[in-house]
Amino acid sequence: MSKSRAIMLGFFTAWPFLYMVLFMCSVFGIIIAGILDESRFTEPPFFFILIIPLHFLTILEVIVLMVIYIIHIFRTDQVENDKKALWAVVIFLGNIFAMPVYWYLYVWKNCRPGASDTR
Repeated sequence: MSKSRAIMLGFFTAWPFLYMVLFMCSVFGIIIAGILDESRFTEPPFFFILIIPLHFLTILEVIVLMVIYIIHIFRTDQVENDKKALWAVVIFLGNIFAMPVYWYLYVWKNCRPGASDTR
């Protein structure tokens, strides 16, 4: 895999974890603001109108990333044969936590700077 494709995959791999952190901080901020000023929230905040489509797109992205990584696991020679099934299960069950680890170990460390982006 070329370095540019590895960087792009790394960005998409990091997004679900970053989104989770941003989402939790935003929700806790809204809860704390609601506790401090009860009269302010008579209807759902505009935040929820923006966050719902982003939430579903992130869920869809995680599913697509799982498919990409599981295909990569079984097509590459970088992962030892006896660890391929284990990595597939780890990616499936621990997705947003396991995918960055797999990306670093098997995609980033093995990307070729001069490779073409045709594959």
